[in-house]
Amino acid sequence: MSRPKLPFKEFLWTPELAYVVGLLVTDGNLSKDGRHITMRSSDKCMLVTFKKCLRLENKIGESYDKGKEKPPSYRVQFCNIQFYKWLISIGVEPAKTHTISKIKIPKEFFIDFLRGHLDGDGTILTYQDKYNVYKGKRYTNTRVYTYFISASEKHIKWLHGMLKRCTGISGALIYRKPNIPNRVPMWQIKIAKYESLKLFKQLYYQKNLPTLDRKRAIAERLLNNVNADSGKLVCTA
Repeated sequence: MSRPKLPFKEFLWTPELAYVVGLLVTDGNLSKDGRHITMRSSDKCMLVTFKKCLRLENKIGESYDKGKEKPPSYRVQFCNIQFYKWLISIGVEPAKTHTISKIKIPKEFFIDFLRGHLDGDGTILTYQDKYNVYKGKRYTNTRVYTYFISASEKHIKWLHGMLKRCTGISGALIYRKPNIPNRVPMWQIKIAKYESLKLFKQLYYQKNLPTLDRKRAIAERLLNNVNADSGKLVCTA
């Protein structure tokens, strides 16, 4: 006798769940069997946080590329049919890389989703730009850029629109052609320094949020280097 089908279940949105959805949209995978969900990362700490948010007891596996001197990659796989179907209902699908579009997420939880998106596939880039030597003095400016990327045009355009509506931040929407043959093109949202600082304040709005600690540390270091009078970053090197 076959087992009765589980009824559809709505999951209650929380900052933790929104963060998890952001991670799954970028680095997660829904198996075609309709029940298994896998989260992969090169950062084990991210998977520890992922498990904590979902209260999972599953072990974190690791794998190595044979013949390549690379650090291991990590993964967590678990089975939850109701959660799988709920993810499908909000826009997360199997083989989603090029087809994913908008995610049905309440606006009040978008910033937590965005933090997961940043931790999964985004980048905070900062460097010292030395320029304009004048009277023997070299002026230094701290450059800051935040990037969100996707291979799906529909998804990145949806993300860009939500970013504007929910945070007041515009950023630049950029199409990147592949430099290597047979590689897919990528889309990115590029956010410059002052909008990045504004975004960091919203992403890390309180302590003890689920996040990738190393990225939060970069953001907080940059925020702490803002000159309160001029609003400009001060070189601390």
